Parts: sequence; structure tokens; C-alpha cells
Amino acid sequence: MDDLRTLHRTLDLCLKVGEVLLSSGAGAPDVVATMRALARALGVRHTQVDVTFTSLAMSVQQGLDEPPVVQLRAVTQRDIDYEDLTRVDHLVRAVVAGEVDLEGARTELAAIVSSGHARPRWMATLGVGLMCGGVGLQLGGNAVVVLVAMLAAVCIDRLQLLMTRRRLPGFYQQVAGGVVATILAALGTRLAEPWVHLNASLVVTANIVMLLAGIGFVGAIQDALSGFFVTGGARVLEAVLATAGIIAGVSGGLSLCARIGLEIPRLALPRFDLVSVTSAAVGGGVAAAAFAFACYAPLRTLVPVGVLGGAAIAATELISEAGFGRPWAVGVAAFFIGLFGYTVGRRFRVPPLVVVVSAVVPLLPGLSIYRGLFLLSEESGQQVAQGLLAMVTAASVAIALASGVILGEYVAQPVMREARRVEARLAGPRLVGVTRVARRRRSRG
Repeated sequence: MDDLRTLHRTLDLCLKVGEVLLSSGAGAPDVVATMRALARALGVRHTQVDVTFTSLAMSVQQGLDEPPVVQLRAVTQRDIDYEDLTRVDHLVRAVVAGEVDLEGARTELAAIVSSGHARPRWMATLGVGLMCGGVGLQLGGNAVVVLVAMLAAVCIDRLQLLMTRRRLPGFYQQVAGGVVATILAALGTRLAEPWVHLNASLVVTANIVMLLAGIGFVGAIQDALSGFFVTGGARVLEAVLATAGIIAGVSGGLSLCARIGLEIPRLALPRFDLVSVTSAAVGGGVAAAAFAFACYAPLRTLVPVGVLGGAAIAATELISEAGFGRPWAVGVAAFFIGLFGYTVGRRFRVPPLVVVVSAVVPLLPGLSIYRGLFLLSEESGQQVAQGLLAMVTAASVAIALASGVILGEYVAQPVMREARRVEARLAGPRLVGVTRVARRRRSRG
């Protein structure tokens, strides 16, 4: 009876850990491998783990003639909290290393999931505003663009928080965010017109990037590439619905502004020179670090995340100017984010997921989406065709972004595994969880 009770408690611990990882955006391969490693470290072998987007199942059969023990757990969507994710990752590593036993792990995990966020919610809202301001600077906007983009982001974040408390689906939250971003940008342009020029298009684009930042593109592509097609398909559908909400909101906002006389000027693409690339790098670094801050990442990660994000956007601009298409430029930059994100994560003791998801924020295709929507609203057939091409480019950039990060992880982790002699088998790229298991030496009689 005691062995059966211990088995149930072990499976329950593994399922709770998997829930934290999955709800924080970790890929299904990471969740499965982490749960199995945790169970094996606690003495439960030959476990079977089944992951879908909204549930987890874990089973073990102790003997051929014994019925399997099965436990299920529903995964509820929560706010992304990289502080909790980091603490859970450290806990799993401690258990695998033999430093924490089952009861200690259960107690520590209960304290982690019940302690709330490390920072107040209003600080996360300020982080979202700063992220949007950084994107505005990255796009070449002046101080007024940055300030209006920050104000719009704060308003959108508080509105979405209110809608979340009302339990409205995320699709409607994205629609509302797109409408608010467009109307505030047009209104800001009208109010600032007598004194200073305000490029409303850059404000809307910055807010589109802010709305895209919460979509799990990386986890969706990782699941699809790793063979978890059910979970990957569900995540892709969620990402498509969220993006469609943004498109619907912005297009509706543009139509509404045109009807009430708040015309948004034609989009002027940012120029390419040394000053603009430097500004883009600084803005991209600020946006990446601010997103990590808004997601409650440990403060020690903000500087490396900002440096990595800024370097990625600078590399993207340089590669694009060299004649390569935008998807290829973004894909190459994302590859290096995945390559160095693994090393940075180990150096600063956080899961690489925290680093790579934050660093790719400046590369999100907000400009392509807005340009496509703006051109689609024109009457000229040529401009409509250009708008469709811009939307296809946006989809290509999103795929290149996620697949480039995953490829970087595929390359980085085997190299580190051979160098440090970590475990021989690795189920796909690991963005969360342990990569080696401490082997205990047998005592000689």
C-alpha cells in the first residue's frame, strides 16, 4: 500500500511539473522528456506520457500481470511566468541530481505555484509599454511615436486583462487590441498634427508586434517538427486564430478611422543607413528585454536577452540589405538566437526558452502584417496584389523565425552534449528541462 501511495504521489508530481512547463509555452518533447527524467530519478521507470494541448496523461505498469496506474491532469491556460518556470526547472534538476526527495519536491512545487508573480501586475504592464516603445524606436519612430506606442500598449494590456477576468476568449482580446491600437494611433496623429509629425503607421505596427509577442509560434513549430502533431496542430490553430484576431481588429480599426475622418497617412518604410541600423538594434534590445521583464523573467537575464535581441535585429537588417529575402534574413538571425540562447540560458541558470522567446520579439512580422492590411484596403489591383504578397511574407517570416530557433537548438545541444558528456539520447530540441542525469557511483562492498 505504501509503494502504491508513493507511486501515485510521484505521478502527481510529474504531472504538476508538466502542467507548469506546458502552460508556460514549453514544447511537448520537452514536457515528455522532463516528466520521464523526473519519474526515473524518483525510482519509477518505463512510464508512458501523453501530451495534448489541454491535458496530460501519465501511466506506468509495474508488472505484466498488474493493471497500469494512470493519472490525468487538465492544463489550464495561465499567464506566462518565467520566474516560476525557472524555479521549476531548478527543482527538476535538483531532484534528478539526488539533492531533493519526493516529499521535498512536492512541498517546493506547491510553494512555487501558489506564491504568485515575482513582480506586481502593474509592473508587467509597464514592461509591455516599454516593449512597444522599443519596437517603435526599432522601426525608426521619433520620441512622439515611442510615447504614443507606449500609451497605446498600456491601454491594450489593461483592456485585455479586464477581458481575461471576464473570461472572454483570446481571439476577441486580440480583435479589441487591434481596434484600440489603430484608433489611438489615428487620434494621436490628429491631436499632434499642429505641433509635431506623428507616424501613426509605426504606432500601429509596434502594437501589432506587442500583440504577436504572446503567441506561441516557437512551441507550435517545435511540436510539429518533433512529431507531436496533435499538440502542434492545436498550437498552430491557436496561433492562427490569435493572428487572425489581430488582422481583423486592425483592418476594422482602419475602416472605422476612414469613416469618421481620422485618416492614417500612408506607411513610409524605414530607411537603411548606419544610424537607422543602430537605432533598430537599440530598440530591438529594449523590446526583447522589456518583454522578458513583462513575463517575470529573472532580472539577471534582461541584459543578455537585450543584447541578443539587438544583435539579431541588426543582423537581420544587414542580411536583408545584402539582397536576401526577409524570411531568409530572419531565419538566419533566429538560428543564431537558438544557437547562443542555449549557452546564455546555461550561463545565467534559466531555461533557454526564456532567452529565445524573448530575443525573437523584435523579429516578429508586425511591419509586414500592417503593410499588407494597408495595401489590401486600397482600390488598385496592383496594390491589393502587393498586400497579399506582404501577408504571405509575414507568414513566411513567422515560420522562418520559429524553425530557425529550433534548428539553432538542434545544433547547439549536441555540441554541448558531446563536450560535457551529457546523456546520449535527446528527444528533440530541449528548451526546458534537464539534459543530463547524474550517475550515482555504486559503493563497493
